Amino acid sequence: MQLSDFYYDLPTELIAQAPLPERTASRLLHVNNNTLIDGQFVDVLDVFQPGDLLVFNNTRVIPARLLGNKETGGKVEVLVERVLDDRRVLAHVRANKSPRPGTRLLLEGVLEGVMLKREGDLFTLEFVSDSPDSTVFNLLERYGHMPLPPYINRTDEDADRQRYQTVYADRPGAVAAPTAGLHFDSNLLNALQDKGVETASVTLHVGAGTFQPVKVESLKDHVMHKEYVEVSRATCAALRACRKRGGRVIAVGTTTVRSLEAASQKTGEPEAFTGDTQLFITPGYSFHAVDMLLTNFHLPGSTLLMLVSAFAGYDTIFKAYHHAIKQRYRFFSYGDAMLLNCMKETACIKGQ
Repeated sequence: MQLSDFYYDLPTELIAQAPLPERTASRLLHVNNNTLIDGQFVDVLDVFQPGDLLVFNNTRVIPARLLGNKETGGKVEVLVERVLDDRRVLAHVRANKSPRPGTRLLLEGVLEGVMLKREGDLFTLEFVSDSPDSTVFNLLERYGHMPLPPYINRTDEDADRQRYQTVYADRPGAVAAPTAGLHFDSNLLNALQDKGVETASVTLHVGAGTFQPVKVESLKDHVMHKEYVEVSRATCAALRACRKRGGRVIAVGTTTVRSLEAASQKTGEPEAFTGDTQLFITPGYSFHAVDMLLTNFHLPGSTLLMLVSAFAGYDTIFKAYHHAIKQRYRFFSYGDAMLLNCMKETACIKGQ
C-alpha cells in the first residue's frame, strides 16, 4: 500500500481543541467487524467481560516544551524527546539557525542549557544548575510547558497538566500522551475491576515522532522513529493467564499494541522486553498478542492510522472514519474513542 491510501478529508472543526469536562463523557464508536455502533465511552462496562484483560500504557507525560533565546538573542523552542540522564536530554530545537556545539540557551528566562552535539535531526542539550536536586525531570516540572500536539491551536494551560495525562500515569518520560487512556477516570476503573476485568501495564514513552507525517510514498521506505518500551514478566504472565481462561486481551491505545507486539517478535509470544522499538505495523501484519483495541481517531497519513487499518482492516477503518465524520465525532488527542476487533478475531492471535 502507498501513503496516498491513508488520507481522508477532515473538517478542521472536528479536531478537538480541549477535553470535555468529564473524562468519560466522550463518545465511543464500536466497530464490531462491519457493524458500526454509536455510543458513549461508559459503554465499555457492558462490552468488557469478567476474565478479559485490559492492558494500559503507564507512561507519564513530562512538561517537555521550553521557550527562550540563544545567547545571540534569537528565539528558540526546545522540545525534549528523551531524557538521557539527570542533566542531559535529546531534543528537537527550533530556531532561525540551528545552534552549534557550545551554544548557550536561556530558557524560560531562568534555565541555562548548553548544546553539546547534533545527532541527526535532534540535539543533545545539557542543563546547567548548581542545585543538587535540579535534575532534568525536576527542572521540566518547574519550568516546562505541556507538549500539546501541533494540531491544538492554543497555548497550554494549567488544566492540561492534569487532563493531558492518564489517571494511572506513573512512569515519567513521554512527550505525548497515550490518548486512548485519557477517557478513563478512577470510578470507571473501579467499576471494571468490580466486574472482574483484569488489568496489566506496559511502558512506552511516546515520542514527538508520533506526530511526524510519513514523507515517502512507498511505506516500505519509511523509517520508524525509536521509542523506549518495557514489558514486564508479570504482564506477559497476565496475558498467558488470560488466554488460558478464555478471556480477551484488550489493548488501550496503539502504543500498548506496539509494546506487546515488540515483545512478541522473537517467538510469536510476548516475552519480557526492555529497549527501543522501531516496529512499523502496516496492513498485512500478523498480530500475536491483542484481540481488541481501544483507540482514538488518528491523523491522515499517520503511522497510527496504518496500524489500526492493519488491526481492523483497511476498508473497515475507512468506513468507520467516514461514518465518524458524518456523525460529528471529535478527532485526535482530546477527541472521542473507537473500539476495534481484530480483523480475523482469534485468528489474529498466532497459534489460534
